[in-house]
Amino acid sequence: MIATVPLSDRQVPEPGAIVHVRQRLYLVEQVQPPPNPGDATLVSLSCVDDDDQGQALDVLWEHELDAEIRSGENWGRLAERGFDPPQRFAAYLNTLRWNCVTSTDPRLLQSPFRAGIRLDPYQLEPLRKALRLPRVNLFIADDVGLGKTIEAGLIARELLLRKKVREIVVSCPPSMLLQWQEELTNRFGLQFEILDKDYVQRVRRERGFSVNPWNTHSRFLISHRLLIDEAYTAGLRDWLGDFRPGTLLILDEAHHAAPSSGQKYAIDSQITHAVRSLAYRFEHRLFLSATPHNGHSNSFSALLEILDPQRFCRGVKVTKQNRDDVMVRRIKEDLRKIQGGFPKRNVVQVTLPNLPSETPELQLASLLSEYQEAREQRLGGESKRVQAASGLLLCHLQQRLFSSVEAFAKTLKVHRRTVEKQRQTATVKDRNANLDLLLGCVGADDDRATLGEAELAAETDAQVESATAAAQAPLAHSDEDRLLQQMTDLAEASRRLPDARIAYLTNWIATHMCPGGQWNRTRIIIFTEYEDTLRYLEQQLRAAIADTDRALDRVAIYRGSTPNDEREDIKRAFNADPDDHPVRILIATDAAREGLNLQAHCNQLVHFDIPWNPSRMEHSATGA
Repeated sequence: MIATVPLSDRQVPEPGAIVHVRQRLYLVEQVQPPPNPGDATLVSLSCVDDDDQGQALDVLWEHELDAEIRSGENWGRLAERGFDPPQRFAAYLNTLRWNCVTSTDPRLLQSPFRAGIRLDPYQLEPLRKALRLPRVNLFIADDVGLGKTIEAGLIARELLLRKKVREIVVSCPPSMLLQWQEELTNRFGLQFEILDKDYVQRVRRERGFSVNPWNTHSRFLISHRLLIDEAYTAGLRDWLGDFRPGTLLILDEAHHAAPSSGQKYAIDSQITHAVRSLAYRFEHRLFLSATPHNGHSNSFSALLEILDPQRFCRGVKVTKQNRDDVMVRRIKEDLRKIQGGFPKRNVVQVTLPNLPSETPELQLASLLSEYQEAREQRLGGESKRVQAASGLLLCHLQQRLFSSVEAFAKTLKVHRRTVEKQRQTATVKDRNANLDLLLGCVGADDDRATLGEAELAAETDAQVESATAAAQAPLAHSDEDRLLQQMTDLAEASRRLPDARIAYLTNWIATHMCPGGQWNRTRIIIFTEYEDTLRYLEQQLRAAIADTDRALDRVAIYRGSTPNDEREDIKRAFNADPDDHPVRILIATDAAREGLNLQAHCNQLVHFDIPWNPSRMEHSATGA
């Protein structure tokens, strides 16, 4: 046992003692008594912490505020409070017996009884399967909303109790860090540090610039974004070495680590390369994903090879037996039939019939189709690279138009400005420009998910300019030029007007949420792909409910750049009882799609614009 002697006793340590000074442990090498009465004692110390062993330090003992003497023995205080009553001692003895039995028998579990949650029976299956594996190389691929975080926490807690694991690293999308930390702390009593720039700066202030942050704690959370950053993973590799026993890697949204190509030997992405270089150094690995297979069998086998290289090899077909040995996959629909308890999700397509032909959205769609045909005809003889860049540009314009006229008008303005600039100056074609943002919005796990609105808009505009500059500008007064002018005039005239979808939404809110101007308990989440559409939605809805009770407090906004503390405030407010908090409408971009629990008092979710990738709708369905 370790005893601590308080400073108030003014006891001076002896050579050979262990003391705690300035947040570190030191060995006392020499003690020099005070030369005069009232002076302080000079104590020479040598650091015993792993990250600074042997560092010398001289202190004036009586003037150190946090100085403590650490003793390895303190038998003198044994039984000073008397003996425990027989019932209490029996409970303690039975606890020891239970721990000894459950630590050796994989059929007996401890963690479910030490978790602050109500467990469903199906959530014990991953834990049961993990304990039967020599090493926990397990892929939890349960459907969205079945509680993969809970299942992972049960496994981590059980391995800690059985002394099979001492250190844990959890990697997840940036937007999920705080939720993971909160779940593991509140439900399992496990304290995790979020390893980011702020944490690294703090430990370096406390322990010196040369400290390895991974040596300062036993359980860490790190985002996918930082997992590919050498400034953070270099220290992790040093900490792990070639192989570190007693370590567990939990990789959330593990499908991002799979090569995206379906070719036999696909080129690894940055996150694939990072996970592949780290995973084998951990003794245990736990992957989580609701979408483990991206449609390419070779990509799937490459992901499973990272999880368990003894069973799988990239390029080799995955057998059912080997897959079932390491994977747990349950679908919500199947569990609903077996045990019930899951509300059925009703997907309703809202059709807006009988729109007049002069509706701006319909006119713009027709003009954009004409523009696409004219552009494809003009570029028919160009290289495949030029045609591909032009195709991405037109696809992006279509996505923006389907989102809102406001979003379309902004992108069209950038495109037309670049075309006019090409006519006036010789523009260098950037053949190798990255055009990934033209394929869709930034996802919750993207490196750029937390960029501010202005920064993200600037990066998207730069890609639109690059795609536009990849082809020669159309001649002035040509069909393309005429169509550009028509689209610009129409978009600018109608971009701030409520469209048919806004009219439907405001009518629905007035009927189902605020009949007669009085708000009821109903809440709704409205998803959109783009920041421009989110801002347009906010302006239109706030104007529509301006005359209702507490109108300013009824709408909340959740975007990728929302600060972490504000995110938590929004989540708590939206999950609070509607009688206790006035918020009723949450407008969110893709940042709120993955893993955020927003369904406590909300069962209405609207996709204002249908995502280009329909699978995003499945992920966001857990929000309501």
